[in-house]
Amino acid sequence: MAAFPEIDKIKFEGPDSTNPLAFRHYDENELVEGKSMKDHLRFGVAYWHTMRGTGADPFGPGTMLRPWEGAEDTVDNAVARAKVAFEFIEKLGAPFYCFHDRDVAPEGKNLAETNKNLDAVVKVLKEQQQRTGIKLLWGTANLFSNPRYVHGAATSCNADAFAHAAAQVKKMLEVTKELGGGGYTFWGGREGYQCIWNTDMKREVDHLAAFMHMAVDYAREIGFTGQFYFEPKPKEPTKHQYDFDSAACINFLRAYGLANHVKMNIETNHATLAGHSVEHELDYAGSQGFLGSIDANAGDLLLGWDTDQFPTDVYLTTKVVLVLLKYGGFTTGGLNFDAKVRRESFEPVDLFHAHIGGMDAFAKGLKIAAAIRADGVLDGMVRDRYSSWDIGIGTEIESGEHNFASLEKYMLEKGDVTPNTSGRQELFENVVNRYVF
Repeated sequence: MAAFPEIDKIKFEGPDSTNPLAFRHYDENELVEGKSMKDHLRFGVAYWHTMRGTGADPFGPGTMLRPWEGAEDTVDNAVARAKVAFEFIEKLGAPFYCFHDRDVAPEGKNLAETNKNLDAVVKVLKEQQQRTGIKLLWGTANLFSNPRYVHGAATSCNADAFAHAAAQVKKMLEVTKELGGGGYTFWGGREGYQCIWNTDMKREVDHLAAFMHMAVDYAREIGFTGQFYFEPKPKEPTKHQYDFDSAACINFLRAYGLANHVKMNIETNHATLAGHSVEHELDYAGSQGFLGSIDANAGDLLLGWDTDQFPTDVYLTTKVVLVLLKYGGFTTGGLNFDAKVRRESFEPVDLFHAHIGGMDAFAKGLKIAAAIRADGVLDGMVRDRYSSWDIGIGTEIESGEHNFASLEKYMLEKGDVTPNTSGRQELFENVVNRYVF
């Protein structure tokens, strides 16, 4: 029996449509820069928020009306939920989904039973993937919810917690390979600390690196060739997390010999919590060769936590896609909607409204970004700003012809520096507005 019997497959109806259950900008077959929107954006549905979100917050229990949910978290209910998930994703028209192990199957009384539960649901997921053609963008393990991870997982002071986390990731790598997943994501929900007095930071970071190396080694052993991702987040639930931002993560990967195996999975709201914009995080990762995948959401700057809202700001999506295209677009990653409907949006149809809005916002952002790139006006203005590096002393510095002594000699002869051009920030913003409007 269908969970959404009143909803047909969401179709593209064009910018003039007033149908709330239709795309106005996302036409998956429309070509932009010679590639379809579907292949550019590679949308994914996050199983944890879309299928498991209850609307609970620190001040009250869940509010979501989910007729397909059973009263208990059993394997039978998990199997039924998986079928509902694929009905939703298929009607939405997203090509991918993502999940944690504990999103799709309940824990058992021990690890063996837990793995058995997961296997039962994975069988159904595989059947649904084959039926629909929907693919697994990446898999991951929940190493933060169970009380066993109270002190962290790979960075726990309890060696048994490390061992259990390793067993979970081993299993999820096997599952991700079985389902044809394009990658595996590390998110260290509790890989950090609350109090420096009780923390051996070096030991914890060393353990995190050892854990990730074990994952890379096991992936090679079983023939899993998907891309590994590392997802930055500065805080929540711990006060100081080791995966603070892209710069910290990339430094960690290089320091511990993981740079050839792991790229970044960057989230808008996590960037905000680190005091950055998402375009900063994406551009930094891209400039260093680490841009992998994106968790597509938005935060609320009036609230100081990870609100995981759906992205509807076209300025935001334009900036995200512009950076993405700058570095060649996705290869293995995609735009995964790590976002949840608001607590007040409790009806099942709201899941469609939320995803449609996010997909349309990114589709519009893609078209705007492509127009900006096609005209080349913005790129030309940036080149002009850095024109002193394209002639004379600038070219010589970049080609390695100078040192401090030779540059001192140059400035003693020249005398002083005259600013060569205005920053023209307001003009740059106005130019972007020409494309957005």
